[in-house]
Amino acid sequence: MASIFTKIINGEIPCHKIAENDKFLAFLDVFPLVHGHVLVIPKKETDYLFDIDDADLSEMMVFAKGVAKAVKKSVVCKRIGVAVIGLEVPHAHIHLVPMNTANDINFTQPKIKPSSEELEKMAEKIRSNY
Repeated sequence: MASIFTKIINGEIPCHKIAENDKFLAFLDVFPLVHGHVLVIPKKETDYLFDIDDADLSEMMVFAKGVAKAVKKSVVCKRIGVAVIGLEVPHAHIHLVPMNTANDINFTQPKIKPSSEELEKMAEKIRSNY
C-alpha cells in the first residue's frame, strides 16, 4: 500500500510544495512544530532513510540544503534544525525545522495548527527565496 507521501508525490493528496526535482520533493508539514517546518522526501518510496543508496542519499542532503537556505531566508530563526524520526510514516523523510531554541525541534510538544491559507502564504514566501 502506498504511503501518504507517495500519494502526495502522485498528486492524490495536495501539498504546499516548496521545491521538486526528478528524485525529491519538499513541502510544508501540515502538522508543523513551528511555522516553516518542511519535509524533504525521496520520490522513490523507501521506508528507512539509511536504506537509500549512497549517491541518492547524498543528492537528497544537497537538495535539502537548498531548501533549508530558503527557509532560513523566509523565517526569523537562528538555525534550521534537521531531524530524522521516521516512525510515523513508512517513507523516508527529513524534517527541516526553523529553530530559535532547542525546544523548537522537540517532537513531543504540541503541534501548531496553521490554516491552509497560512501554509500557502508560507510556502510562497519560501519558494520566493529558493
